[in-house]
Amino acid sequence: MLKEAFFNVYMKFKLHFYQEIFQRLQSREASLTTMETFSMESIQALGRPTVAEFAAFMCISTPNAAYKVNSLVEKGYLRKVQSQRDRREYYLEVTQKYIDYYNISTVYMGQVMDRIVQRFTPQECAKLEEMLRIIDQELMPEVKLPSPSGKEPR
Repeated sequence: MLKEAFFNVYMKFKLHFYQEIFQRLQSREASLTTMETFSMESIQALGRPTVAEFAAFMCISTPNAAYKVNSLVEKGYLRKVQSQRDRREYYLEVTQKYIDYYNISTVYMGQVMDRIVQRFTPQECAKLEEMLRIIDQELMPEVKLPSPSGKEPR
């Protein structure tokens, strides 16, 4: 039962995102392929990775990653920022254009979170938060993301 309930919530978040993307496709606002969307979400989650760090995380070759990155730069969803320390190195940063695209899913997540806060007691919300933190920090070791401070993986 828990497995099914979790799957249903996860699936509804994904499907809502897909509905919004398809609506935008009809008006030609969206221009990211599925693989580009996956790439952008990964780059955003990694928090200013280099091309090599992005390639390593995605388990693809650096030239393949560079090709994907260059396409995303051309489309305006990503920019390369030269390192002040090592001028040969560039950090990948998402642009406002991508943030606007990404907000399609975050706005809905915010709505659902507001409904959770209205529906459940503060104690129930605190327990849910505790459980989600445990899932994030302990039960998903395969996916290492930088901590919000950018120092070490979380």
